[in-house]
Amino acid sequence: MTSTLHGAGVSPGLRSGAVATMPPPVPEPTRTTLGPGTAADDAAASITEAVHAVQADLSARAARATGTAVEVLTMTAAMAADPTLLKEAARKVREELTVPARAVWEAADDLARRLESLGGVMAERADDVRDVRERIVAALTGQQPPGVPDLEQPFVLVAADLAPADTATLDPARVLAIVTSGGGPTSHTAILARSLGIPAVVAVRGALDLVDGEVVLVDGREGTVERTPSAEAVARAQSGSHVERSFDGRGRTADGVRVQLLANVADPAAAAAAVAAGAEGVGLFRTEFCFLGRTDEPGVAEQVTAYRAVLAAFPGRKVVVRTLDAGADKPLPYVTADDEPNPALGVRGLRTAVRHPGVLGRQLDAIARASAAEDAEVWVMAPMVATPDEARDFAAACRERGLATSGVMIEVPAAALQSRWVLAQVDFASIGTNDLTQYAMAADREAADLAALSTPWQPAVLSLVGSACAGGAEHGRPVGVCGEAASDPSLAPVLVGLGVTSLSMAPRALGDVAAVLAATSSDLCTELAQIAVASPTAAAARAAVRARLPVLEELGL
Repeated sequence: MTSTLHGAGVSPGLRSGAVATMPPPVPEPTRTTLGPGTAADDAAASITEAVHAVQADLSARAARATGTAVEVLTMTAAMAADPTLLKEAARKVREELTVPARAVWEAADDLARRLESLGGVMAERADDVRDVRERIVAALTGQQPPGVPDLEQPFVLVAADLAPADTATLDPARVLAIVTSGGGPTSHTAILARSLGIPAVVAVRGALDLVDGEVVLVDGREGTVERTPSAEAVARAQSGSHVERSFDGRGRTADGVRVQLLANVADPAAAAAAVAAGAEGVGLFRTEFCFLGRTDEPGVAEQVTAYRAVLAAFPGRKVVVRTLDAGADKPLPYVTADDEPNPALGVRGLRTAVRHPGVLGRQLDAIARASAAEDAEVWVMAPMVATPDEARDFAAACRERGLATSGVMIEVPAAALQSRWVLAQVDFASIGTNDLTQYAMAADREAADLAALSTPWQPAVLSLVGSACAGGAEHGRPVGVCGEAASDPSLAPVLVGLGVTSLSMAPRALGDVAAVLAATSSDLCTELAQIAVASPTAAAARAAVRARLPVLEELGL
């Protein structure tokens, strides 16, 4: 008999297939001590060797990956080499004579608990620490490391949640859909599923009751998982596979109002994918790939080479370069502190420049040199800006280096509400809807229990977007969106109606967003924005907008 499980739909699409569950985790090693004649120093050295092997494996995966996956894998590789973890595990071996596998397990457990005690975004890293722990223990004991099942037939992947290293290497040709009991709409799983075009539903109650081989129907738009679906439903899913639409490189509404459709990129490979998808430029160039996975700051020359590789792909087109967004879920030993009580509300983004002004200064020097060497139209923006004074100082630092177009990320509600003053200081703004939603709703974006809150469809969040755009309009400043909200074809007209002038997204989403905008007049966009903001809930806003956009059903969206 058919039954339906409900969760948060985070990546649209309708797929049916047999379930494959994630294999059990690496078991906890027993608490034993080194045997007679075993040298503690040699045992401690084996931990270092295992760590290097795990880090090399993750780095190799990062080299084969593209887009957001590169950043996620590189960050996980850096966590594998965390000196705190390695030092504590080695101490346990040398001083307590604990066997290496058990020493790593205990040291990682201690670190994970400390992260969880911090709460917020840092607590999200605890699962990553445990994933790295299992990989190191597997390397030490000769076991298979955790990972996605390797099956001949395509399958629906079911798990409590997916580690970033696993999610980043999913093969869309083999994984039909993803169902997890944990996670939220802006978790790593959700973001990477969208970038890969894999339908996904997270925060599903009862997901772990699904068994291997069971056939399910996953609706990534509605957030449902249907057990024992009918033959007709399975056939509908198989015949309705989404066709990736092309984009002609010019975003506009039905009545010709221009809306720039740009791509988010994190490395040169992602830039190539954006060019192939027809992106008008880059709305978010994440520069963290230069800084993650290392214990010291990259030199200016190294940064110049890395930035030029991306800028060279977009001659004559806009590339918005975001300066280093360190802190919170991207800690860096040479920039961020490891003892902040609440890192999500702490020293992150532009705030790190207060104690480490040289890091920002050298990065701006590198961006300026790369810009002078290439033909791209370079815009530069700072993350985590909250006040007009911060915007003013950043703009001044850019002008000193000949970077003519400076802007800010609007991720903090205060910046959205005070945008008239913030945007008096800079040339543009880009709204990061993931953090804006997290801060506006006081909802950890990784928490499954808060998934219903963690959506940009929240009327309060949309009101903040409207406030930011109004402040931009007052000074004639463009305001874009570069958060995950820009990838939602049904939300795109609402954002345009609120005053957003550009949308930056995963390259895969460009065709769908362009098609919906091309079928929607600017007047209807304005009307839809008013309807959404006036709605009492996120679900009501989404339902009301979709009811006025029949093109979504026509396009299978």
